[in-house]
Amino acid sequence: MPPIAMGSTMRVLRPDPAVYAFYDGRIPGMRAWSEAPNWLDDGAYGLGCASYAIVDGEDALVYDTHISLDHAGIIRRTLEAAGVRRFTVVLSHWHDDHVAGNEAFADCEIIARDVTAELLAAHRAELEAGDPPIRPLILPTRIIEGPAELTVGRLTVRLEPAEIHSRDGLVLLLPDRGLLLAGDTLEDPVTYVAEPDRLAVHVAELERMKGWDYWHILPNHGAPEIIATGGYGPELIDATLRYVRKLLRLHADLALADQDLATFIARDLTDGTLIYCAPYEQVHADNVKKVLRTVPGR
Repeated sequence: MPPIAMGSTMRVLRPDPAVYAFYDGRIPGMRAWSEAPNWLDDGAYGLGCASYAIVDGEDALVYDTHISLDHAGIIRRTLEAAGVRRFTVVLSHWHDDHVAGNEAFADCEIIARDVTAELLAAHRAELEAGDPPIRPLILPTRIIEGPAELTVGRLTVRLEPAEIHSRDGLVLLLPDRGLLLAGDTLEDPVTYVAEPDRLAVHVAELERMKGWDYWHILPNHGAPEIIATGGYGPELIDATLRYVRKLLRLHADLALADQDLATFIARDLTDGTLIYCAPYEQVHADNVKKVLRTVPGR
């Protein structure tokens, strides 16, 4: 099927009165950029991707700028039509599907961790030459080195580093609303392993996240029907822990490497904690290969 107009299938969801979710993808057979292999269609669009905006009155915090400049433009126009006049952007981490729309907010403050800024600078040429290209890549304008706190209108938003999926992860906490905006630290049905040699660190960080006791979790990659109705519960963290720990057992139990995704996470699919998504079969197969290429115990 030929690609559709970029952004034409994006849905605006309202998981919370203070939160907009801009969701696109996870549509069988649909492509947004090209029929040829590319990072957008074969990654974020195929898996489904959301960026979020926390809004109070004329103020908005945009959490990631989505998978293209077109998507980011829709986000900005939608929020402006709702009365927003002041924008702040926070980046969850450096990966392409989270920063592709930065140019639409080039006149706004763009906040990121110091590690994120370093990684974006190091990979700038690669991102700008990608397929599709992110050109120009707009870099962060404000750098934070650890936890921070912002206000969006009357709302308090905590920025918390979380080294899961990527060592520069940054999640948002809305303590007054019990909301955790998770970026890519959590996904449904399974995490995308970007740093296979650091999975033990990710387990420790997931355990730390469990201790925060937030009951509504909004991941960037998840099922739109769950996001639309308020998000996931803390059981998503437990399911992610089970998956990562099982990956860590691969070297000791090679039979696990032959399991397809549905078998590997059968328990959580059966009880409804996770929702099967066919494009994640390839993600899981790639995860297994990456882990098996690492040196066990390191």
